[in-house]
Amino acid sequence: MKTPILSILLFTLSTTLTAAGLSLSGSVFSDNQKIITSRNMGFVTQVNVSEGSRVKTGDLLYTIDAQEIDSSKSQVESAIAQAQLSLQMYQNQYQNVNINLERNKRLLEQDMVSRYEVENLELARTNLLNSISISKHQVEQAKARLKEVHNQYRYLRIVAPNNGVIISKSIKVGEMAMPGMPTMVLADLSDLKINIDVAESNLKLTPIGKKVKVSIPSVGFVGIGTITSVIPNSNPMTHTFKVKISFKARQTVYPGMYALVEI
Repeated sequence: MKTPILSILLFTLSTTLTAAGLSLSGSVFSDNQKIITSRNMGFVTQVNVSEGSRVKTGDLLYTIDAQEIDSSKSQVESAIAQAQLSLQMYQNQYQNVNINLERNKRLLEQDMVSRYEVENLELARTNLLNSISISKHQVEQAKARLKEVHNQYRYLRIVAPNNGVIISKSIKVGEMAMPGMPTMVLADLSDLKINIDVAESNLKLTPIGKKVKVSIPSVGFVGIGTITSVIPNSNPMTHTFKVKISFKARQTVYPGMYALVEI
């Protein structure tokens, strides 16, 4: 049997722990963090930002040289010129054949030419009409390709997709930018959250939507956050789960800052 004094001490300790709840440390991160890449390959000609730079939507981050696209443009323009030349040639031939056909039709009525000659001219006219149609299509295709090439020029100017701060940069002027390879990381400071690790035994205290007290000592911020998600992927070594908490800061807060959460 427990003594009255021991029972009182256990009750007092239990009440103190319940009142105190959980106090967990975590870190701030941006829940809208974007990896910036280039769509085209080319040498970097200009870099306008560095790590820590604040940018706004549409700000120019860096540019790539247009040598490869210039070459494609020259090839397409040459193809257009060739297709237009062929079209003009077929159109001229059609006019000549059409004139000869009309003249030979009149001569046929006077029995001055054979029907065979008229039929050959009619066949030639039909073939030339088909060639004209094909050449027009080739011209249209080449012009559409030129429009695509012109559109590629805008991808040589890599701009910020949203407001934020550059937290990583791995590209310099003169280096080769490769399609799909990360060059920068942009963190949105308007969509910050706090990550904490919660023991499996305490998950019942962290339901989604629950309000918790958050603080960031380095900037003196204290406020209320909301649990937005619990990552259902336990750490097999420590049996802890990642819990995300959203909050609105009234001052500048950066990803990576130390945070405290009281639940």
